[in-house]
Amino acid sequence: MDNNRQKIILGTVQFGQPYGVANQDGQVPKDEVRQLLKKACKFGITTLDTAIAYGESEKVLGQQDLQNFAVISKLFEIPDDGSNITDWVEQQVQGSLARLQIESLEALLLHRPAQLLGSGGQELYQAMLGLKARGVVKRIGLSMYGYQELHEVIDNVDADFDIIQVPINLFDRRLDSSGLLKKLKSKGVEVHARSAFLQGLLLMPEENVPSYFAPWKDIFKSYHHWLNANNISALQACLGYLNQHPDIDKIIVGVDNLAQLNEIAAAIDTATKAPPLELQSADEGLINPSRWQL
Repeated sequence: MDNNRQKIILGTVQFGQPYGVANQDGQVPKDEVRQLLKKACKFGITTLDTAIAYGESEKVLGQQDLQNFAVISKLFEIPDDGSNITDWVEQQVQGSLARLQIESLEALLLHRPAQLLGSGGQELYQAMLGLKARGVVKRIGLSMYGYQELHEVIDNVDADFDIIQVPINLFDRRLDSSGLLKKLKSKGVEVHARSAFLQGLLLMPEENVPSYFAPWKDIFKSYHHWLNANNISALQACLGYLNQHPDIDKIIVGVDNLAQLNEIAAAIDTATKAPPLELQSADEGLINPSRWQL
């Protein structure tokens, strides 16, 4: 059971800004952050995921005791002002370490991996490698939002990465069905599932789903029918699918409060049946939150 919990990475975007279609509480208060980290540690959750772009997240985390946690952070888009990329990367990482009040990062990821395809791509990659060689970061990788972007980077960039974060959930299984997940694992990449709950959409009661998603009412109906037929909660289903997948190493989850963290720690141990094929979609209007018009 503890091994399952160790697969969880605590996402911290909510610590720095309001986030998620199902978020009713806004940014997590700092006192609640402290309690969440204590509880996470007790559960055996020892990795935190943050980013420079997550509002005050790094600063808020830096005010806590992080000695029992490994921290992953991310670079935002490199500015197009002709600045020295190597120096810029160094400055950004040192800024993250200062805000977090730690000496090194478990991993440094790129928030805009497509920049590796540009003219400064190799310098960017070499700058990350340099930080890794010096021990400033232990591992390097990519945090992907777009499926097409992942294809382009993997196929066209001559680079080796330790970690790739990529969206995968009950509705969005393109990474698996395309064979790309197997390809990543064959390269020795550690795969972190992000968007496990599709920003909380997959956890919402059917009647609370925003009207924007009306064109996909059939998939939601099938989803909730499957949950009821198998007597499992949405949370158990979402986590069970990812936890039981042999090629997914870690699952990034965000929480707004202690109750949610307790529920996740309990649900991760639930064995679930394989979800039916009819629940998956390749429609970006549904599975890509950047396309949502809410």
